[in-house]
Amino acid sequence: MIAIPSLRLTQVTLNKRLLSVGLVWLFYVSAMIGITIGFQDWFVSKTPFTLMLTFALLIWNYPIDTRQKWLFTGLFFAAGMAAEWVGIHFGVPFGAYHYGQNLGPKMDGVPWFIGVNWAVLVLVTGSMATALFRSLPLRVLCGALLMVGLDFFMEYAAPVFDYWIFEGGLAPIENYVAWFALAALLHYGFQRARLQGDVYFSTHLFVAQVVLFLYFA
Repeated sequence: MIAIPSLRLTQVTLNKRLLSVGLVWLFYVSAMIGITIGFQDWFVSKTPFTLMLTFALLIWNYPIDTRQKWLFTGLFFAAGMAAEWVGIHFGVPFGAYHYGQNLGPKMDGVPWFIGVNWAVLVLVTGSMATALFRSLPLRVLCGALLMVGLDFFMEYAAPVFDYWIFEGGLAPIENYVAWFALAALLHYGFQRARLQGDVYFSTHLFVAQVVLFLYFA
């Protein structure tokens, strides 16, 4: 009698995962195809909606369902927003750059969804690093490197899609150094808090983003 509800719960979880992962890949592959065949303006302008959907699916699947998880999600969001605000106004620590028009509403020049993206990336790469390694230093290192690796590919597509652009074109080396330092700090907080998340959904979401930006890089 106890095994029946457990089986049902497993099936519900499986269905939720499949639906969510399917939606992620549907949106990302559709964007790749649509942009390739000439509908770049339409698809890129829908980036805020895609980011909002991504965050909603993360809340549902991770799940972000405790006060602690919401607190750290808010901290990751605030840290990303603060770093980006300093970056566009003072040219440090990422270098001199500014945001375009395709990432949605802004707060004093910084799109709100950039902060959301920082939080999402820390959460998903944190769960991936936790699944891969047992030691705290290796988990922090792995999570930070995953984020920097994704940023490397994002930097090539960002100016084309009017997300952001650095003075002189390409992102300078200090951008990646700063990304790594901030990501490592946030991952240290993630690991010390022992946050737990669904690695299956996290991995699919991360890989989908890598595939998208690698394709256009």
